[in-house]
Amino acid sequence: MDEPPSDSPPRAALDDILVLDLTRVLAGPYATMLLGDYGATVIKVEQPGRGDDTRHWGPPFTPGGQSAYFLCANRNKRSLALDLKHPRGQEILRALARQADVLLENFKVGTLERLGLGYEALRQENPGLIYCAITGYGQTGPERTRPGYDTVIQAEGGIMSITGPEDGEPYKVGVAIVDVTAGLFAATAILAALHHRNRTGQGQYIDIALYDVQLGWLVNVASAYLVSGEPPRRHGNAHPAIVPYQTFPTADGHIMVAVGNDRQFARLCELLGEPQWATDPRFATNPHRVRHREVLVPMLAACFRQRRTADWLAALHAAQIPAGPVNDIPTALHTPQARARHMVQQVVDGRGEAVPLVGPVAKMSRTPPAIRSAPPGLGEHTDEILGTLLGLDGRTLAGLRAEGVIG
Repeated sequence: MDEPPSDSPPRAALDDILVLDLTRVLAGPYATMLLGDYGATVIKVEQPGRGDDTRHWGPPFTPGGQSAYFLCANRNKRSLALDLKHPRGQEILRALARQADVLLENFKVGTLERLGLGYEALRQENPGLIYCAITGYGQTGPERTRPGYDTVIQAEGGIMSITGPEDGEPYKVGVAIVDVTAGLFAATAILAALHHRNRTGQGQYIDIALYDVQLGWLVNVASAYLVSGEPPRRHGNAHPAIVPYQTFPTADGHIMVAVGNDRQFARLCELLGEPQWATDPRFATNPHRVRHREVLVPMLAACFRQRRTADWLAALHAAQIPAGPVNDIPTALHTPQARARHMVQQVVDGRGEAVPLVGPVAKMSRTPPAIRSAPPGLGEHTDEILGTLLGLDGRTLAGLRAEGVIG
């Protein structure tokens, strides 16, 4: 819906929120990137001399030496190179936490507590602080001290058992999906905590576990097991409870067809020149099609092999049957739809290099998220942050740098 015109640029939804980001790799940085997209000031606290591990993960790297992996989750942030193991570094972090609204960390359980930077210590001076910890297995339970890695959690959390060929080995998902969804869960929990603080003035502690996240987004598959007692199994690209809902080979590639109800199936049968299939007792309803998938799917596959992908897509779309091509990543990122939605954008970093990034997902009419700054260089904003927020002068900063406290 169009909004009335305004002479002033729209405010970002979180432009009054200060976030301290003590996280590395993907889950935490993805969460703080989302908050930054919505306008929060995000200070990325990194170890001097090395920074976030993903700065070194590659190739590929940009011509200016930036890791593509680091770029994916660190836009709209300012980098502060600060040694949290140094007592003066801890003092600086505590001073920043007194001003912060949100702090995120993904250290092993107990690490920041031992440095005097845990939630109980920091909330004494800032009761409104929202403190989010992201770990592999959470702050409680017998596995809480184990480090958490996306691919291990995918294995332990069940998703690999239902991913891959029906008769082949289990597969992991092609992106670090547990980390990404952990970032989403963390960001939404933080937004809920901010709303609670607006009503009560109270901050709180948020405990996000990658293992919980993985179990949480098993959704209908977990529910099916809990209801039936039957362990789910792999179906390749097919769906356990809907038929036809899978890829089919065409004359020149593959196509994904997602028939969601019996009316769509009847239209598909008409399109394929086999209208009698829609009234066949074996196929007339989805539960029957699921029971007889071994009969129906080969019949459908024989039809789809007769024409090219583009021809099928035109016909299926005209018949309002959900279907799409199986695109590779370059194609997906550069479709007319992706361009219309501004899903690939460029931003210039502090060294003048144009950096391509995937754009913000949410489109908001009054407080649109935006890419305001490129992912920062390590320690790019150290002096600015400490001078502006803590009032440290050049001489003090030089002394801290000489001691190795900042970078």
